[in-house]
Amino acid sequence: MLPFDFETRMRSMLGSEYELFENSLRCAPHQALRINTLKALPQDFLNKAPFSLAPVPWAKEGYYYGANDQPGKHPYHDAGMYYIQEPSAMAPAEYLGVLPGERVLDLCAAPGGKSTQIAAKMQGQGILICNEIHPMRAKILSENIERMGIANALVTNETPKRLLEYFPAYFDRILVDAPCSGEGMFRKNSMAIQEWSLEHVAMCAERQDEILTCAAGMLRAGGKMVYSTCTFAPEENEGSVSRFLGRFPEFTVEKAELYPGMEPGRLKWGDDTMEQARYSIRLFPHKLNGEGHFLAVLQKDGVNCGLSFANGGEAMGIPQKECGEWLRFQKENLCMERDGVYLTFGDQLYLAPVHMPQIKGLKVLRPGLHLGTNKKNRFEPSHALALYLKKEEAFKTVNFSAEDKAVREYLSGQAVFSDGDKGWHLMLVDGYGIGWGKRSGGVLKNHYPKGLRKAY
Repeated sequence: MLPFDFETRMRSMLGSEYELFENSLRCAPHQALRINTLKALPQDFLNKAPFSLAPVPWAKEGYYYGANDQPGKHPYHDAGMYYIQEPSAMAPAEYLGVLPGERVLDLCAAPGGKSTQIAAKMQGQGILICNEIHPMRAKILSENIERMGIANALVTNETPKRLLEYFPAYFDRILVDAPCSGEGMFRKNSMAIQEWSLEHVAMCAERQDEILTCAAGMLRAGGKMVYSTCTFAPEENEGSVSRFLGRFPEFTVEKAELYPGMEPGRLKWGDDTMEQARYSIRLFPHKLNGEGHFLAVLQKDGVNCGLSFANGGEAMGIPQKECGEWLRFQKENLCMERDGVYLTFGDQLYLAPVHMPQIKGLKVLRPGLHLGTNKKNRFEPSHALALYLKKEEAFKTVNFSAEDKAVREYLSGQAVFSDGDKGWHLMLVDGYGIGWGKRSGGVLKNHYPKGLRKAY
């Protein structure tokens, strides 16, 4: 049962279309995945994937999968070759238009679908800050950044106001996928229906105003921002955009391409005085194969006059000579080359992006690529490093076929019995890294993380 006030409002908004809209909420949701181009070329993946796939029109690497497919249980998922993502949710990051080498902020990033989509477009270049205010959701975000093999991302657990103190006019592009009343998720999430109320909509709209104000201050002159929600509420969509334009006249709404099934925003649903709100984009479930979504591309006036710096400047890191155990491990096991800044957190070693901003005082879960743990007279590589590496970057590898029973035994934590050289081996599934094994004698000790192991 839909909430009465919601149904009344939607009937008023959609008129004769309402019955089609309501019927769409009774249908099964569409399911999709997005190929991770940091790991696999789309055509290579399509040639290997045992799924029934059809393109998502507005996402170059997005594909619907069949009702009988189970990509979340396939070893390719553990290897980070794709991210299971609601198809409409793929649109905001596409419209952000990120380029390699830019400085990008995903301000409300958990669980990580849009962050990992942005990271793939950055191709390991530049700096991506993925922020989530809720600690448990930030942890899930960090895990997804790791699984997708992303090296140039920082995961923070901060308020937008706190980030503004550190990063005034710093970012080239910002995504604000704002917390909202979640009306667009009604057919996927019954809890969203139970939690809905007009008061909740009003509270979300107020919170969105605060978040957007902070985001505006962190965007450089000439930069671009995408605001998105997964709700139908005008107060949170055209209304939020209209209120934002009223507060920040240096912004305009960019007129962007509409894909089949998308609709422009409607002025009568926002503030009639802010005509630009009509350039926003709506996704309705009775118009296209996806859930309800809204987005607007916001362009900031001005010209980029060169790099601005975080308030604390750039992180200095530690000298390379202090990373002796890692350097020995690297020389013996890898032919990996990546520039960056070495950082230590206790006995943990990270390689942060070039021009890494100073993060002292911020709550940071992941300051770049986790290389591993410094132990007494030795270095133990991290799971994140295994997921980052290409097969040709490791001297010793063990390659499983995705159909081989042995790969599932490895993912469940079992030892692998095989002959070969002693030492660390990068474990692969069809050529893609999934973890580490360390051979001694005829046994490869399993170093797949205990918290990720599955029962098969």
